[in-house]
Amino acid sequence: MKRTSLSPSPSANFVGIGGRLKGNRIGDIPANILTLSGFLVGTAHYLYLNPYIRVNNMNIAAILVAGRATGRQAKAWLFKDVVLYPAMGFIGLITLWWMIATFRSELMPNPWQALTSNLDYILHPFYRRGPGNLGIGWLLLASLRRVLIGFLLGALVAIPVGFLIGLSRPAMLILNPIIQILRPVSPLAWLPISLAMFGVAEPSAIFVIFITSLWSTMINTALGVGSVPKDYIDVARVLEMPKYRQIFKIILPASLPYIFTGLRLSLGIAWLVIVAVEMLTGGVGIGFFLWDEWNRLNLSSVFLAVIVIGVTGLILDYLISRLQILVTHRPAKPGS
Repeated sequence: MKRTSLSPSPSANFVGIGGRLKGNRIGDIPANILTLSGFLVGTAHYLYLNPYIRVNNMNIAAILVAGRATGRQAKAWLFKDVVLYPAMGFIGLITLWWMIATFRSELMPNPWQALTSNLDYILHPFYRRGPGNLGIGWLLLASLRRVLIGFLLGALVAIPVGFLIGLSRPAMLILNPIIQILRPVSPLAWLPISLAMFGVAEPSAIFVIFITSLWSTMINTALGVGSVPKDYIDVARVLEMPKYRQIFKIILPASLPYIFTGLRLSLGIAWLVIVAVEMLTGGVGIGFFLWDEWNRLNLSSVFLAVIVIGVTGLILDYLISRLQILVTHRPAKPGS
């Protein structure tokens, strides 16, 4: 078969608007260019140069072939990236755990022993058997409540202060030294101060999470505000746009990716810190559960707590990344 070009040849003949094409046809395109990119780009180029071609002249079979090929490629990508590779990672981790437990059985239980020992926690996560005997689901919810309260309070303070630092050089010069002094302080160093201030564990833990959530969000917000192109601000000034409208219409939308990066970092750190805080303060929470099981030398339940903490952190990060996509309409970068 003679190969034809996607561009219209001189022999192409049109009969008025909506007329029939005589000459090159999409059905004559060689099959080896009907890949996803080749087919879509080639068809768009062809229709752009032939604005009067009727849609029913297109070879529907070629479209269906390209669609099926695209579907197969999407399924292959979905299987490899979403199912196969993560499954390989988990299988490798479980295999490593099993090997260590085999050679050092006194150090840790193997995965099967950990599973069978914690079946009651897994199958009945929300049981209530007394004031201090709650299922692991209730303990997890108590920790999440503390984290979310402290995290939201921290965000309410950090984002406006970050805007102030990014918009005002004097504010940056005043606040930056304070931030750089307080930011490296370990979150647990704030626990004695918070206990002295509040006297009880619950608000003390929330205060530590609040302090922990400030720095990453504040710094990333200031960085986002400072990175807004100056041309945008100049155009807004030429149009005599009020300052508050510049903030909400120009600066805030441009800074949202940076703000969400700070929020993701702050939430991850807050979830790390609450476990350590609950181990020290006691009460109801996943951190206290982990420490209590260690004191009982129940390593199977310790491993259960570690897995629950890790999976919960993964879910929290996923949720805030989906919120970022919903608000900014931009994909969240991995590891950001």
